[in-house]
Amino acid sequence: MNAAGHTRVLLIGGTSEIGLAIVRRLAADGPTQPYLLGRDKDRLDDALAQLTRDGCIDAHSGELDALEQDTHASAIANAFERAGGFDVVVLAVGVLGAQQGLDADPTEIAAVMRTNFDGCGSLLIHAARRLRAQGSGTLVVLSSVAAERPRAGNAIYGAAKAGLDALAQGLADATAQTGIRVLVVRPGFVTTRMTAGLKPAPFATTADEVAEATARALRKPDAHTIWVPRTLRAVFAVLRHLPRPLYRRLPL
Repeated sequence: MNAAGHTRVLLIGGTSEIGLAIVRRLAADGPTQPYLLGRDKDRLDDALAQLTRDGCIDAHSGELDALEQDTHASAIANAFERAGGFDVVVLAVGVLGAQQGLDADPTEIAAVMRTNFDGCGSLLIHAARRLRAQGSGTLVVLSSVAAERPRAGNAIYGAAKAGLDALAQGLADATAQTGIRVLVVRPGFVTTRMTAGLKPAPFATTADEVAEATARALRKPDAHTIWVPRTLRAVFAVLRHLPRPLYRRLPL
């Protein structure tokens, strides 16, 4: 919360269901000023209207495409300047695809990897730089449990998320003494538009549950990595160390 008494939130990936749920959850705690960055103006306008109905104040949006990396610095800088800075930045860009792994369409494979790692990684770095220059704020990075140990069924997506997760963890350490914080959120299967038509995995969750866990973690200054639901932390503590021949036989 800033001196004006409200929380300024930048949502990168401004139409993300999880990202918008986080903004709404923060608004439930007090006055929240959202700024949405995304590529679909009509959907951004709809999201802004809904956030305003949900109690957000002075909502704005701007255009941003995760794949156009040469525009990232200026888009994020413009958002910071227009809003006067941000207390929380949520990076919620991502696509799910290439589920056929080795047999997936090469174009789809490239899109998943470019969006989830190349594009997100660029946005992560630019957002962290702006927060560091500001000297305060929290950067929330939506990762995935798939980053912990990619499985055969989602090797492409898991590998891209693993790269983003590692980058976020490294930047968290690099910026630890600068006044900013990086919070990595690792949800399991989340029921959203992106996962529509897919069979829910064990311990499936919802966007609202991810938002609640994120809001709870934001209130804890020492929190740096959270799992949603928390049970998955224990599950992956085991899966992480399973011998590969055994891991391969699991129905994952």
